Amino acid sequence: MDLLAQILLNGVLLGGLYAVMALGLALVWGVLNIVNLAHGAFIMLGAYASWYLYTYLHVDPFLGLPLTGAGMFCLGYALQRGLLNLVVRAPMFNTLLITFGLEVVLTYLAQLVFSADFRTINPPYAGSSLALGPMVVPLARLAAFAVAIVLTVGMWLFLLHTRQGRAIRATAQNLVAARLYGVEPRHLYAVTFGLGVALAGAAGGLYGTVSQINPYIGAALTAKSFAISIIGGLDNPLGVIVGGLFLGVIEALTMLYIGPTFANVASFGILVLVLVLRPGGLLGKTA
Repeated sequence: MDLLAQILLNGVLLGGLYAVMALGLALVWGVLNIVNLAHGAFIMLGAYASWYLYTYLHVDPFLGLPLTGAGMFCLGYALQRGLLNLVVRAPMFNTLLITFGLEVVLTYLAQLVFSADFRTINPPYAGSSLALGPMVVPLARLAAFAVAIVLTVGMWLFLLHTRQGRAIRATAQNLVAARLYGVEPRHLYAVTFGLGVALAGAAGGLYGTVSQINPYIGAALTAKSFAISIIGGLDNPLGVIVGGLFLGVIEALTMLYIGPTFANVASFGILVLVLVLRPGGLLGKTA
């Protein structure tokens, strides 16, 4: 039982990180109708930004998250206004091609700058842990989980209770009506994409504190974020939290009872089941 409790705890901690990883993808997909295949590459860039800030400027990886998020927001805003806005109303296949191209370019640029070596962010507390009865909680993972939940809930509150957030939701629901109320779509789309990239960058900074990074982690993280968005449901901002926690626990149980090589099989098996049984997601609307 102690082993099971430890595994479930690890799954919950991992699920919180998964949630904030998927949040940016779900936001961009829900508002702009763009499935951003470069999302994982932005997570990777955020991880490298945190690594650089810690390694060369000695900025704690958690304290450096606002800097990472701000820089990634500017990158996302510029990319949307200068590139993606040209095809935002084009067929989805066009946006898939462009974001896939972005993913390839960013991956190889990262390899050119940082090389293909694995990097880690190891602050002094990286090996510290907290004992909770029979369970051991790594402090870095606990901090990453706490920040991930704060970011996810904060974005949910932003979308529900701020003027900008309501404008984003209104544009996602009815673009024509939003324009009649004075919403400027091009700026709002760029802000939304910038927020999605900023969240991806922050998620990358958190990911770098608990796992190794290299330029090629992006594709797997995009696939994971896609699965979480579908499982949780795009209609409800809390869906990504549920989807991330659910997937984290499922993967942890799979690694315990079947084996670590089957974790991804379980994740995407759950995705298929959700698409068949509840296409709107666990918290999404059903027909």
